Amino acid sequence: MAMSLELRGIGKSFPGVRALDGISFKAEGGRVLALLGENGAGKSTLLKIMSGDQTSYEGEIVLNGNTVKFSDPLAAIKAGISIIYQERQLMPSLSVMENVFAGELPKSGLGLYDKKKLYNDTKALIEEFGLNIDPNEQVGRLNVAHQQMVEIMKAYRRNSDVIAFDEPTAPLTDTEIKILFELIRKQKEAGKVIIYVSHRMSEIFQITDDIVVLKDGKFVKSLKTAETSEPELIKLMVGRDIGDTYSNLSRNENYGDVVLELKNLTTPYVHDISFKLRKGEILGLAGLVGAGRTEVARALFGADPVKSGEIILDGESVKFKNPRDAINHGVALCPEDRKEQGLVMFRTIRDNVVMPVVDKICGKGEGKGVMVNKKLMSNLADNAVEKYSIKTPTIEKLTAELSGGNQQKVILGRWTSEKMVTKLLILDEPTKGIDVGTKAEIYQTVCNLAKQGIAVIFISSELTEVINVSDNIIVMHNGHITGSVTRQEATEENVLALAMKE
Repeated sequence: MAMSLELRGIGKSFPGVRALDGISFKAEGGRVLALLGENGAGKSTLLKIMSGDQTSYEGEIVLNGNTVKFSDPLAAIKAGISIIYQERQLMPSLSVMENVFAGELPKSGLGLYDKKKLYNDTKALIEEFGLNIDPNEQVGRLNVAHQQMVEIMKAYRRNSDVIAFDEPTAPLTDTEIKILFELIRKQKEAGKVIIYVSHRMSEIFQITDDIVVLKDGKFVKSLKTAETSEPELIKLMVGRDIGDTYSNLSRNENYGDVVLELKNLTTPYVHDISFKLRKGEILGLAGLVGAGRTEVARALFGADPVKSGEIILDGESVKFKNPRDAINHGVALCPEDRKEQGLVMFRTIRDNVVMPVVDKICGKGEGKGVMVNKKLMSNLADNAVEKYSIKTPTIEKLTAELSGGNQQKVILGRWTSEKMVTKLLILDEPTKGIDVGTKAEIYQTVCNLAKQGIAVIFISSELTEVINVSDNIIVMHNGHITGSVTRQEATEENVLALAMKE
């Protein structure tokens, strides 16, 4: 029997939210099916049900003609379903080989684990992937792209009947994306069922055969990839025609005085960085993975030490001892990894919004007294929910239960609350893993913040995005600035050329 996965009437409710409502479709072996929808459409919940992570739901899963119900993720893996989540499921203190074969370490004749075989099997897998990674390397020391490839190797070596990818390319370079797509083609030729979740439309048309669109937890339409178009898919996902995302942006045309100046900034990771940024200006940082963009952001936020050079903020030379010091000077950061570094996932929306200003909302909200003003906390969180249209039934909802786009909005709400005085907002990959409709909202939000006089540093690996959102662009390679262009001058070709310049 050919491999197949069929979902019949899948439904799932959380307190106050109907996450999935009667989802039915079939994925055939030897084909790649894209699962599309805005953040909050129900894609992640569906994957968690398929993987045995969510065990309470309505409907049934039919795998290769047999109805299955999984008690936990291990049961799903044993049945032949592997899910590669957007949030990596790795053990950072263990080696690459221990992560790749976790739970199934090869044993010797004495029942002890066979380290030599483990090393050789992992090395062979790494070579098949065409990567330069040591099997003994501690996973926590790898860059984000290589960590993602380790996650993919874990699923690949299981030889599962069904493999689902949730935003797999978000942290990958073009080289690694090519490797991944070749592996997907191999799995397709072997008759596997491939489910692919991505907000990158170019990937959908490059790698998939079929598309299922979800919206607000409901099935919208099933299509053949070759018979549809990007505008049609966006309209099905968003429920409206969003037009040309970038040309519709209302931009700031009037910059103020210089807010930030870097003079020959050098850290252990970047060298001789110099530029100026004015009030109301959006400055893009472009470059390939490892160029040093995030490291510039971390230095500006007091997270990495400065070896030499100078940071001048509002005409004053500053030396931030830590992120709290930077926040007190009006510097805010939305980090690349919002789940690990930006949010406390198992605290509420309210707690996450007020986190940087707790000392300002004691007593009557004047920073006096030891009791936190809960009414003011709630007001700040309610304002963030309203201002950024965060989809939630209540501010008491755990941040972990929100979609990626809504989590990003919580961070924006934190840094722009009435109790925050933000002069410089640093956005590191702010639209990673976010749907096209929410991306358009975030682009306009960034422009609106610039109109209010906030200076913005916008870091993105998507060249089209950084070119169209930024007013001016600085390009980096290997920890150095290799050039700069205005938005009017910028093309993907000339920015990429600078990004590869030695």
